[in-house]
Amino acid sequence: MAKAKSVFFCTECGNETPKWAGRCPSCGAWNTLVEQAVGDGAKAKAGGRSRALRAKAHPISELDTAQEIRFPTGMGELDRVLGGGAVQGSLVLVGGAPGIGKSTLMLQICGKLSENAKILYVSGEESPRQLKLRADRLGVQSDNLYVLSETCLGDVLESVEEEKPDVLIVDSIQTLYQDSLESPAGSVAQVRACTLELMQLAKGEGITVFVIGHVNKEGSIAGPKVLEHMVDCVLYFEGEAHMSYRILRAAKNRFGATNEIGVFEMRSEGLVEVPNPSEMLLSGRPDDAPGTCVTCVMEGQRPVLAEVQALLAPAAQSVSRRTSNGFDYNRAAMLMAVLEKRGALKVSGCDAFLNVIGGLSVDEPAADLAAVLALASSYLDKPIGNHVAAIGEVGLTGELRSVNHLSERLSEVHRLGFETCIIPKQRKDQIRAPQGLALIEACNIAEALRAIVQV
Repeated sequence: MAKAKSVFFCTECGNETPKWAGRCPSCGAWNTLVEQAVGDGAKAKAGGRSRALRAKAHPISELDTAQEIRFPTGMGELDRVLGGGAVQGSLVLVGGAPGIGKSTLMLQICGKLSENAKILYVSGEESPRQLKLRADRLGVQSDNLYVLSETCLGDVLESVEEEKPDVLIVDSIQTLYQDSLESPAGSVAQVRACTLELMQLAKGEGITVFVIGHVNKEGSIAGPKVLEHMVDCVLYFEGEAHMSYRILRAAKNRFGATNEIGVFEMRSEGLVEVPNPSEMLLSGRPDDAPGTCVTCVMEGQRPVLAEVQALLAPAAQSVSRRTSNGFDYNRAAMLMAVLEKRGALKVSGCDAFLNVIGGLSVDEPAADLAAVLALASSYLDKPIGNHVAAIGEVGLTGELRSVNHLSERLSEVHRLGFETCIIPKQRKDQIRAPQGLALIEACNIAEALRAIVQV
């Protein structure tokens, strides 16, 4: 009996090698090579299929970009993240933790899309009766919505050929398998092969395909990293299990801006859009409490207000404790060092806790000044004031650096009822402050600290 052939795939870059190694020879990642069996029949079938569907080359001058059709999904927040709506013939990957609401989101958009398009919803995790019960709860009823409970990709493609849908939804990619491959469903080889078939289907037939993908414990899409490179859009559905709010974030978008976010609230009747996320993130903010400051961050093209909270307490042990949630830990440690060196506040002997309210992750330098002021407010036990916001980047010498889109940020700050905003002095001649919003310009954190004492 002939020995079965096997190859090793890298789960980070998708590189294929004949032998196992501790480190991937392509991307250099450690312990990412996994073994998968490969049959000769699968290779022959794949080669014949590719030759039969070989596309013809065209001069680029003859191509017409006006044929790109973009249509609304029925949910404004999702359309914003996609760049104005879904594009015909695109392949969209939606990832998120279990129970976050991925299937609910996909089934809800079926209600609107089925008014003008034919939809095939393929589920490898739920039976048609379960899908019907979920649809009844969400109020989704349409004769143009077809459901199929199947895990074999070949049968799914046959159903697509019979029904000829305009939109195909696959829930999830980890449950699909190709019978020509010997590896189990969810393996690296199966996920990569099934995604490739769906990509050829979307590009060849002009069908818009939404694929749901599970997220592993590291927070990335389960399966090979090359999966995210193959699709047109990668959307991450984020949120805490004990909170009702969900954030849909675009990590990759070939048809629009990346890092756009859409905010939803999970209710008993399904996901409800939150058109004003700034107001949602600031709801329940305590009055005149020390250790809190509001800043404005840019999520794609949308300015969003975020509340940064800090708590400093005398350290109970010789080594101080540092904890951050929603704020980069290393950057928080750097800001505390700058605050002690340039702000003359002895925070090294305190346990420090930094938190961004609402489950929002702040990763841009524009929130540095708000974090520093929140830390100083907690250390001095003096509230900054509910009507004060702060925007600016902090350097290692304690200077305040300018940030982009400052005019849009100030407009959002003023729209939410704030009266004062602390900004870097370098942007004085380049901004247009809204009427009724007082600006306090500071060159360094020392001037900013003196400003909050006087406010």
